[in-house]
Amino acid sequence: MKRDDFRFFHHLRVRWAEVDMQRIVFNAHYLMYFDTAVADYWRALALPYEQAMHELGGDLYVKKATVEFNASARMDDQLDVGLRCGRIGNSSMLFEGAIFRGEQLLVTCELLYVFADPATQTSRPVPPRLREILTGYEAGEPVVQVRTGSWQELGADAGAIRTRVFVEEQRIPAEMEWDEADAGALHAVAYNRLGQPVATGRLLQAEPGVGRIGRMAVLQVLRGSGVGQQVLHALLDAAVRRGDRRAVLHAQRTAQGFYARLGFVVEGKPFEEAGIPHIGMTAALPLSTR
Repeated sequence: MKRDDFRFFHHLRVRWAEVDMQRIVFNAHYLMYFDTAVADYWRALALPYEQAMHELGGDLYVKKATVEFNASARMDDQLDVGLRCGRIGNSSMLFEGAIFRGEQLLVTCELLYVFADPATQTSRPVPPRLREILTGYEAGEPVVQVRTGSWQELGADAGAIRTRVFVEEQRIPAEMEWDEADAGALHAVAYNRLGQPVATGRLLQAEPGVGRIGRMAVLQVLRGSGVGQQVLHALLDAAVRRGDRRAVLHAQRTAQGFYARLGFVVEGKPFEEAGIPHIGMTAALPLSTR
């Protein structure tokens, strides 16, 4: 196998606890590496695993796992775990994986999964929607669609995401989350290929020529997958189309790096909003780092 055989990679660094008396990675940990990559693969598909399997009416169970060793990984090695869906049968799915250190192939793996009824663990046919998502991803197709519209059009889905992220996860009082600005804002919602809403944000007019981005929220399991970036780009594109020359936002300090990587710079001093540390950020439009 070669690196070019894979669209998806999971990246990791070997930890001290994963090496044995020979100072190489203990063989059982390679299966853990592949299993961790599988979880990240679902994230790359923009599928919150538990919700997606519930929607599809089943779950996946490992039927067979085989590992072939070519060379050993050592402590502090930076490894790239490539993973792809190689074959989909009637009720089974074969995932093929390879672990690389740079260009060197260390380990390969085959994981055979069966789609089954969670209650009885009896096999079921792989749902056509799941088959389409997997084959589409491997063919390079996008995994999310971002829609923009009014609160009337998207409010139910945007509100559900914001409730989960801000009210339930971050414990922001519900009365502080909802305001009259929603009615006049442009909203963006990202949907995965099952039609599930997974991320949202809104665009207001701070002043003539200045767009204000707010209420950016991504379901916890999908953070870092790129869906938040797609929502932000959709809102910034809308701001440019209406003639805005600058965008501003109040970033939670934990998300400051996310916005900085997309071209926003700090403006002003840190402050608290709803009990959470924030920082003002701004960017000239259109962004040059798109």
